[in-house]
Amino acid sequence: MRIEHIAMYVNDLEATKDFFVKFFDASANTKYHNKKTGLETYFLSFKDSTRLEIMTRPDLVSSEKPLMKTGYIHLAFSVGSKEKVDALTNQLEQDGYEIVSGPRTTGDGYYESCILGPEGNQIEIIE
Repeated sequence: MRIEHIAMYVNDLEATKDFFVKFFDASANTKYHNKKTGLETYFLSFKDSTRLEIMTRPDLVSSEKPLMKTGYIHLAFSVGSKEKVDALTNQLEQDGYEIVSGPRTTGDGYYESCILGPEGNQIEIIE
């Protein structure tokens, strides 16, 4: 058994797609649009065949996303080395994304940083 994909609602579908394409080498399929419901989606595919579905629709309810909450909290991307964690974290910070923590070695042995991506979604970058 495996997780086939993970999905998340976003307000700005195109900006979110562009973020994952630019920083995490995602490739996007052709946008799906359901004219009846207004739903629009992209499937973003990553090199290891992991997929993230990003979705929007006109009746979304936006809410504040506190850092400490129950439920799904972050996506984690392995970039292959400490140097790549540092480089990508620096690039994201230079492009205006907030660094929540790191880069650092955590108590459980991960070398990681955590940033706030589009719309305040937390993304961990690990070696």
